[in-house]
Amino acid sequence: MKQHTVFGAKIVGDHPRLRVARIIAMTHHERWDGSGYPYGLKGEGIPIEGRMITLADIYDALRNERVYKPAFDHAKTCRLISVGDGRVMPDHFDPNVLQAFKETASEFEEVYEKLKG
Repeated sequence: MKQHTVFGAKIVGDHPRLRVARIIAMTHHERWDGSGYPYGLKGEGIPIEGRMITLADIYDALRNERVYKPAFDHAKTCRLISVGDGRVMPDHFDPNVLQAFKETASEFEEVYEKLKG
């Protein structure tokens, strides 16, 4: 599982027009506090593209059912991202990205509800 970031980046390739996609594929599981993967990057060592998608990816994962958990509603998802539960913690996110999320959380809900199948 932890290699999917590396494999995804390899699949995207090195074309200059896909540079941002490659960065996102490689870094969307890195965490601000350095506890992520595949490289354990920390803070501003994580490209901003990855820092932003990390939060969006967690929001999506929490909102959707998984074999190991039910789907959570928007309010619970926001609480988990903002306050934490031991698995998801606010210090996993760039503080500026987390603040932007808090300021635009209603837009996340609106887009999610519009796009869900």
